[in-house]
Amino acid sequence: MNALSAEGATLRRRTLGDFIRTARARITPQMAGLPAGLRRRTPGLRREEVAQLCGISVTWYTWIEQGREVSVSPAVWGRIASVLQLARAERTYLFELAECADPQHPRDEPTGVSGILDASVEAIDAPAYVLDRAWNVMAYNEPMRDLFDNWPAIDPAPNLLRYIFLDPAARGLVVDWEQRARRAVAEFRHDAGPHLDEQDVRELLDPLLRDSPAFEHWWTRHAVVEREGGLREFQHPRQGLLRFQQVTFRLATHADLKLIMLLAEPADGAAAQLQR
Repeated sequence: MNALSAEGATLRRRTLGDFIRTARARITPQMAGLPAGLRRRTPGLRREEVAQLCGISVTWYTWIEQGREVSVSPAVWGRIASVLQLARAERTYLFELAECADPQHPRDEPTGVSGILDASVEAIDAPAYVLDRAWNVMAYNEPMRDLFDNWPAIDPAPNLLRYIFLDPAARGLVVDWEQRARRAVAEFRHDAGPHLDEQDVRELLDPLLRDSPAFEHWWTRHAVVEREGGLREFQHPRQGLLRFQQVTFRLATHADLKLIMLLAEPADGAAAQLQR
């Protein structure tokens, strides 16, 4: 680790310790299910009370608040977040500072926002769609459906990774399929890697590893990249060659969801026709 990286890690630990200490001061013994006891000089729980409720030693918890370099598992971070009764945004902030994945992912959130997702994506003129962490298509608009030749409408449970590797139409639609598919595997590992033991991810991975030799080959290479923008080309069965610039956004209140838009290249009149 170079000097700048070490300095950044130290700052993150100190910030995280300060955040946890501030959150601890907000929680009264009664809120944590403890007896009120005698009057306290300072508000909130004591360190030893938080440590006891989290099932860790007082020394270890103290080091966490002091920003020392200690190894903390995601499960312990989760217990700390629960004991301190962190709100959703605060919990996300804690795990981002801790640089680890939250083991408690509320999988009911996407269905709770399906209506607003549909309306938001439908309001976009360019081909657009929303994926969850398992690359299930949570919402899409008419231009996206037209670009993919009606695929998301006829598939009862559209999933982009299954489409790429198990639908023969994908090889004809996606220009330079092999390169795009190989990168898709690396992007998916980035999104789903911390959750490989969870049901939604396993239900996707197991059939792909069994039924697609190409996916199995690239998956075992363990390449990891973030989903990035750039040129995307499609050989549409009716419109011919279409060229787009891909733009990806993550939803602020639902970190597992991402919005992908395909903006027509300025010189590509055919691609522009798919935009309303």
